[in-house]
Amino acid sequence: MIQSKTNLMKRIYQSRYLYLMLIPAVVCMFIFNYLPLGGLTLAFKELRYDKGIWGSPWVGFTYFKTFFNYPQAKQLIVNTLIISFLKIVVAFPFPVILALLLNEVKNDKFKRTVQTVSYLPHFMAWVVVAAIIERIFSPNTGLVNEWIEILGGDPTRFFMMEKGFFYPVMFLSYVWKDVGWNSIIFLAAITSINPVYYEVAKIDGANKWKEITKVTLPCIRPTLGIIFILSLGGILEAGYEQIYLLRTPGNMLYADILDTYVIRTGLERGEFGYATAIGLIQGIAGCGLVLLFNRLGEKYTEFSIW
Repeated sequence: MIQSKTNLMKRIYQSRYLYLMLIPAVVCMFIFNYLPLGGLTLAFKELRYDKGIWGSPWVGFTYFKTFFNYPQAKQLIVNTLIISFLKIVVAFPFPVILALLLNEVKNDKFKRTVQTVSYLPHFMAWVVVAAIIERIFSPNTGLVNEWIEILGGDPTRFFMMEKGFFYPVMFLSYVWKDVGWNSIIFLAAITSINPVYYEVAKIDGANKWKEITKVTLPCIRPTLGIIFILSLGGILEAGYEQIYLLRTPGNMLYADILDTYVIRTGLERGEFGYATAIGLIQGIAGCGLVLLFNRLGEKYTEFSIW
C-alpha cells in the first residue's frame, strides 16, 4: 500500500505541469457545476427574499405533492417523454448514417464541403430557426402557402396552429439542425478503425454493405452504446428552447412539456421552489436511467460508461 502511494505521488510529481494546467478547468467545473447544486435545497423550502435560501423555512415534499396532484402533470410528462423519445431514439440513427456516408466519400474537397454545410445549422440559434420555420409556413405570405396558391389551393392555412403538424416540424428541424454536429464523434470513431479489418473483409469477399455491417458498426458499437446511455440523462428534458419557440395556442396540447412548465412557474410566476422541485424530478429520473442502462450494458454487453 505504501509503495503504491509512493508510485502515485511520483507519477503526479512527474506530470505536475499537466495537473497545474488542469486546475482552472477543475475550478470552473466546481463553480458552475457543483456549487449550484446547493440551490436544490430550494425544492424543500419556501423562499423568503428577506432570509435567502438558507434562512427560508422548510416545507418538506410539499412542492412534489403539488406537482403530482396537478391535473395536467400527466400530460406534461407524456408530452416530454414523446418528444424525448423522438430526439433520443428515433433521431439517433441519422448522425450515424451521415457519418457512414461521409466516410465513404473519397473526394476530400467534396467531403469537407458536405461536412461544413451539415455543421453550420448547429451554430444557428433556435430563435433564428424558429423564425425561418415561421416564415416558410406562415399563411398567405409563407413559401409553402404561396406554392399552394399557385397550385390552386387555399393559401390561408396556418400550419403552426395545427397540433398534428407540431411533431413533424419539431423532429425535422431538430434533425436538420444537429445531425451534422452529432455525426462528428461517430465519424471520428469510424476513422480510428484499423484498416487491416477492411482488408481482411475484402479478402473474404465482403462487399461494401458487408464491410459496414460486419466491420464498421461492430467496431463503433461501444461508442454508440455510450452516447446512447449518456443521452438518456435528458429523457425528461426535451429541450425547452426549441419547444418554447415552436409552440402556439393551437399545438399547446402537444407542445407543453416539463421544461416550458418550469419556465412558466419559475420565471413568469416567481415560484422558484416549485420550479426547482420539478427540475429535481427531471434530474433524478435522468440519473436513474443512466445508472440503470449503464448497469444493463455492463451486464449484457461489453461496454459501459464506468
